[in-house]
Amino acid sequence: RPAVETAVYFVISEAVANAAKHASPAMVEVTVAHQRFDRVLATITDDGPGGADPFGTGLTGLSRRVAAVDGDLTVHSPIGGPTVVSASVPCG
Repeated sequence: RPAVETAVYFVISEAVANAAKHASPAMVEVTVAHQRFDRVLATITDDGPGGADPFGTGLTGLSRRVAAVDGDLTVHSPIGGPTVVSASVPCG
């Protein structure tokens, strides 16, 4: 589905751009995997200082985009890092 592909691409590109802009990480890792029940999981991890606000405008926008294709976005970013942004979306 083109809408799903677009949403996953957008999440990855925005999460990497946000990490580079705000976290100055030495490493950013992107993984994309097929999940059970015809879903795809995109995970973006950076080794920056953490503290990303999942309710900030950027991450809220990503969450809305993923929700528009019946997906879920999670953000785990404790102080001290790492930050992990994951999007799980249906691909079938």
